[in-house]
Amino acid sequence: MDLLQSSYAPDAASSPEDSAAASSPESSPLRLPSKSAAPAVDDTALALSSAASAARPLDPSLHLVAFNPTADQLWAPILGPQHPHAPISSASGNRNHKLGHVEDAAVLPFLFDEQYNTFHRFGYAADPSGLHIVGDAHPQAPEPDTVYNLAPSEHKRRRLLAKADNQEEPAPPEAKNPASEEWVLHNKQSPWAGKKEAPPAELTDEQRQYAEAHAAKKAEKEARAEGKSERAEVVVKTTFHGKEEKDYQGRSWITPPKDAKATNDHCYIPKRCVHEWVGHTKGVSAIRFFPKYGHLLLSASMDCKIKIWDVLGSRTCMRTYMGHSKAVRDISFSNDGTKFLSAGYDRNIQYWDTETGQVISTFSTGKVPYVVKLNPDEDKQHILLAGMSDKKIVQWDMKSGQITQEYDQHLGAVNTITFVDNNRRFVTSSDDKSLRVWEFGIPVVIKYISEPHMHSMPSIALHPNSNWLAAQSLDNQILIYSTKERFQLNKKKRFAGHIVAGYACQVNFSPDGRFVMSGDGEGSCWFWDWKSCRRFKTLRCHNGVCIGCEWHPLETSKVATCGWDGVIKYWD
Repeated sequence: MDLLQSSYAPDAASSPEDSAAASSPESSPLRLPSKSAAPAVDDTALALSSAASAARPLDPSLHLVAFNPTADQLWAPILGPQHPHAPISSASGNRNHKLGHVEDAAVLPFLFDEQYNTFHRFGYAADPSGLHIVGDAHPQAPEPDTVYNLAPSEHKRRRLLAKADNQEEPAPPEAKNPASEEWVLHNKQSPWAGKKEAPPAELTDEQRQYAEAHAAKKAEKEARAEGKSERAEVVVKTTFHGKEEKDYQGRSWITPPKDAKATNDHCYIPKRCVHEWVGHTKGVSAIRFFPKYGHLLLSASMDCKIKIWDVLGSRTCMRTYMGHSKAVRDISFSNDGTKFLSAGYDRNIQYWDTETGQVISTFSTGKVPYVVKLNPDEDKQHILLAGMSDKKIVQWDMKSGQITQEYDQHLGAVNTITFVDNNRRFVTSSDDKSLRVWEFGIPVVIKYISEPHMHSMPSIALHPNSNWLAAQSLDNQILIYSTKERFQLNKKKRFAGHIVAGYACQVNFSPDGRFVMSGDGEGSCWFWDWKSCRRFKTLRCHNGVCIGCEWHPLETSKVATCGWDGVIKYWD
């Protein structure tokens, strides 16, 4: 070992270069050269095949690829190189949709609608870029017109040209008959069937029967429409049934008797029927005594007629007024009784002369009037108020025939109009189950009465002392309201026992204010004492609904009732 160390030790006199060369791995005799046990492989062919496969594109028909293709090979064009100026296609790799590349384009809705309508109207439109025109038709001007910037005259000219191009020869008269072959030729042609020069196949028996039935139905409908238009223009007629219209002194038949006056200050309940007026063919909807005297009785019926009856003398029908084409809903006298108003379901309000039976004027808004009233003031007898089915109260000046005011606050059809507070205010009721108080001439509600327990009130009467209102409520009771400033409900007075649910039965007072009376749905007339609110008497009056009742203004114990059986009864 000492010999080996001495033999391999560096010489002290030698230079550093010699020592470094001696210590290098090549000069070391102990390090053997590295050798691989794997056999030698010639990769020249592999390198050539990889270069050749990388240069050629993939065959789309192959199901198996023997090498790993690059992304460029996968997205390379199928045949030859891609054109440098061609649009982006699905083969270029820039895909954002499964069918290719979709570009976003911001188009305003107005511009889109303009081009869309222009394309469907004129056959051309501008693409979103605004550089090209698409469509089969091409505009002649360099800046094409659109449907929005085209002048109206040009629109009209093009429409006339199109109409002239599409105009066909007029249809023969036989084409109006659905049972004919000409009608089928002109009316049963589908839009895509083209022009048929030959007539269609012959109709079957079933088709012919249907066509004839259709023609008969159409003719009947046209005849009904013509008859309806004729009925709309009803000829006003009147018939006088009395002996003579003037007596030997020249007095009119409506003149009240000079000796007519109240026989007693106290009113009494009637006990028996003393007369029946039979003349209406359908139910009677309203009756009114002649103001202040009561020697005549006016009645409105569902047979479209209005009749006036003599009460004191012969007790016969004096005159019939025929001017409505449908049932008459309401009537109302003027203060002196020489004129009266009528409201019918034919949507007309007519102002009649009581003596001659002539219609002075007619008013209509196109809606059904449910109630009509004249202003009770003597200087305002030319002002008409009407509650309509369209929730409005309409005010007319009958001298000019113009609508001067509309009171529009209710939420349902207006049923009643009642003047209070020396005729400066009026109260209205409606199907919206509320009461509203108005200043006359001012369409602003000054008092609104509506409670959850309230029902519709189709009839309201004013007490003779003008301090109370009696309202017929459809929950089978009569409620009393004050006519003072607050219009409060008087909870101490309530009249019940009768059945009026579903019927607009009239409520009324005796002239002295001691009794309250009302009809009911079962044909009876009920009387209550005003002070005690107790039921005083019940009269069995009509077969069916007793819809109206009126106390004679002078005969203190006489009452008139009317019902849907068409009879008017006079009780004493």
